[in-house]
Amino acid sequence: MYTTLISATDLHGLVDARQPLLVMDCSFDLMNPQAGRRQFEEAHVPGAVYVHLDEHLSQKTGDDRASGGRHPLPSRETFAARLRALGLNSDMQVVAMDRQGANHCGRLWWMLKWCGHEAVAVLDGGLGAWQAAGGATVAGASPVAPAPGNFTLAPPLVRVVDAQGIATRLGDPGLTVIDARAAARFRGEVEPLDPVAGHIPGALNRPFTDNIAADGRFRPAAELRADFMRLLAGRDPATVVHQCGSGVSAVPNLLAMEIAGLGRTALFPGSWSEWCNTPGLPCARAQD
Repeated sequence: MYTTLISATDLHGLVDARQPLLVMDCSFDLMNPQAGRRQFEEAHVPGAVYVHLDEHLSQKTGDDRASGGRHPLPSRETFAARLRALGLNSDMQVVAMDRQGANHCGRLWWMLKWCGHEAVAVLDGGLGAWQAAGGATVAGASPVAPAPGNFTLAPPLVRVVDAQGIATRLGDPGLTVIDARAAARFRGEVEPLDPVAGHIPGALNRPFTDNIAADGRFRPAAELRADFMRLLAGRDPATVVHQCGSGVSAVPNLLAMEIAGLGRTALFPGSWSEWCNTPGLPCARAQD
């Protein structure tokens, strides 16, 4: 079972051995929501299905939401039904991938853990790594599952923290918020997406892109561990709650901490987009 990362070589091995497997391609562009689907249709791993951030991994309309923010989580039950429609069975190894440095497929990785499915791993290096390892690609639309899968929910394998859970503990040494947004957004110098610029008071900043090497793969575990230990400066890794703008790009930090051997830390899914839209919650700028 692969639970964090899987290499392109190991994915080849699973395919060759005809193991129960579902490759899920989450390529996406926040500024052009249909670009990822077009990328998939141009070239994807044979047998992969396309998973859209807005259509599959979020619940933007209706009351069936499990979080706030710009990309609200659907309920676990709704998401499980979507997974079954994509052909997922409970005995399958899932490989989540994208073309954006694990920014979007990390969301799928986390949501499957949230639904109790441990056998999910991110393809390290994404489609580029697959092609560099000699992997074939095919073109065309996402295949229709021949029959619904039998995926069933199990107890969550991740911890969720909401805005109130953070607000009531601001200043508590038992809470460490790590913000995955770019430094300029964290400091409040720019804000292209949300109505208020800044960050949660006391949060630490680690842009999610810091986890990825020049070749598109996650940096070695020892380097990631050293980075996070410097950032935490003596704080217990178990106190960490990750956030970003809308709960998507925070996940690469969460995944990187697990790769680094620092445990599976918590996520604030609503993130800054929920926090800054909640009346009465304080917003900081720079390091004030």
